[in-house]
Amino acid sequence: MPQGKIWFVTGASRGFGRAWSEAALTRGDKVVATARNVGDLTELVDAYGDNVLTHELDVTNREAVFNVVNLAHRHFGRIDVVLSIAGYGYMGAVEELDIDAAKANFETNVFGTLSVIQAALPFLRRQAGGHILTVSSIGGILSFPTGGAYTATKFAVEAISEALAGEVADLGIKVTIIEPGSFATGFGSSARFASGIDVYDPVRQAIRSGFKPSDQGDPSATSTAIMKVVDAQEPPLRLVLGATTIPRFKAAYEQRIRTWEAWEDVSIAAHGAR
Repeated sequence: MPQGKIWFVTGASRGFGRAWSEAALTRGDKVVATARNVGDLTELVDAYGDNVLTHELDVTNREAVFNVVNLAHRHFGRIDVVLSIAGYGYMGAVEELDIDAAKANFETNVFGTLSVIQAALPFLRRQAGGHILTVSSIGGILSFPTGGAYTATKFAVEAISEALAGEVADLGIKVTIIEPGSFATGFGSSARFASGIDVYDPVRQAIRSGFKPSDQGDPSATSTAIMKVVDAQEPPLRLVLGATTIPRFKAAYEQRIRTWEAWEDVSIAAHGAR
């Protein structure tokens, strides 16, 4: 793949999207940076000039997604890295969830990601190369009380991305799922919350107490990892970010294995006669 990659980024106005866009631009790559409010991207244009193309984009507008991806390809002539990061959290106990709000969370986090992937794939296939980065979360591996709707969207992103990786492996296209733990990205400021039912307040408080500011990573420190992945000849399917994330994943899988083993005889018997 050529030196100086062309990136297409959703959710570039803040958090990881902003940090990784700036990191790419700083090293001389070109970036098509999109956000719901294009005014939030003015500083990128001021700092990087013609190396950045900004555009308004709401990823729930499928037609707009295809139009902006097409525009990006026409402008720079190719797309090397597709970074689908636009998303937010909708939080609440399962009984509390408003069905329309839960659907809206899926529209952005899941179907928005799907639209971006589908819009970019024809260009990547014709190039016989490219790298799609989808952004999951620690919540794409582990759910937690009062986070069921949001983590369900991230589980779905993981499943779509893993299937995609197998589908495009022989086409020269790479796929990496980014799985950040807790970082000071301002994620909470964009989160939406269901109306509470009092009986769930104790578990809600316990979850909130478990999120310690001291455990939060520095978003800018993740940029080096992302650049290593997009430059790798054989990038990983999954990249975990954060010092506390992998220990939590390992503990959860160890518990799952213990449960599978404890119930293995029952599981095997459920197969029926062989």
